[in-house]
Amino acid sequence: LIQRLGSLAVLRNKIRTWVSLSRDRHRAVADVIQEVLQEMLHSDRYLQSAMRWIEQCTPSSRLRNALMLTSLEEYCLRPIRNQPLLVYRFVNYLRRAQRSGMTQVPQQERIRTLSEELVLDNDDAPVSLFDAEAASLYAEQQALAAQQNLRATVQREFEAYLAENLDESAAQWLRLYLQGHTQEAIARELGVPIKQIYRLREKVGYHAIKIFALKGQPELVANWLQASLQEHNLGLTPSQWEQFWQDLTPLQQQVIGQLKAGRTIEAIAHELALKKSQVMAEWGKLYQSAQALRSA
Repeated sequence: LIQRLGSLAVLRNKIRTWVSLSRDRHRAVADVIQEVLQEMLHSDRYLQSAMRWIEQCTPSSRLRNALMLTSLEEYCLRPIRNQPLLVYRFVNYLRRAQRSGMTQVPQQERIRTLSEELVLDNDDAPVSLFDAEAASLYAEQQALAAQQNLRATVQREFEAYLAENLDESAAQWLRLYLQGHTQEAIARELGVPIKQIYRLREKVGYHAIKIFALKGQPELVANWLQASLQEHNLGLTPSQWEQFWQDLTPLQQQVIGQLKAGRTIEAIAHELALKKSQVMAEWGKLYQSAQALRSA
């Protein structure tokens, strides 16, 4: 399993970068992955519930181990914003690991930076003293922290929306679902029949996609998903965007073009001689079509 997970290029490159900047430069990728997996098994609620469930399935220790490894691999490879979940768990692991490497700043001493470059007498090209790899890693960590803060904001806003427009049980369902609980576990926690939980899930999904993401807090959700129209082309790659654009009608291209230019729904409706509800409905179709193409 460690070899299979170590074959992920994005994870392997991040680990090698971190190892090269740490004091212990002889650590192997497999050793780091093993430490991350052990930490996940001890602290991840979803994996702990999976282990408890597997223990009840069979008395065979060999079969339990096989089921656990399979569940662990599937969980680690779940795509989160186009990257495996294990990559983000590795970043969290880094935050708790001891800071080390060339860029460590002494905690009790003052230092003064004289220059970011060193000019040699026999060479016209200056040698950079700036640790580009460490800076890149720091930038990635900052971006991830910003995404996590944005995710927490979206969750709070959506919970408040559900409590106001549906009921408190919908907000509780969302909170438990995001913590990794199964529908059966949520039903036990809330003390309601499982059928009611499934109906509640459908209602929450409808409000999330049809209302909250389009009418309630569209910019907040789009920025969190990196799917804003102005900055991210609805989260589509250049080839996907080209395909998406070619499939649009002339009216849809006008709507997309003006929204991308920053115009409001009201202004677009006035210019195209349409009702605001018609433009909103058209935009809803376009957004869902783009997200379907993105996840295809």
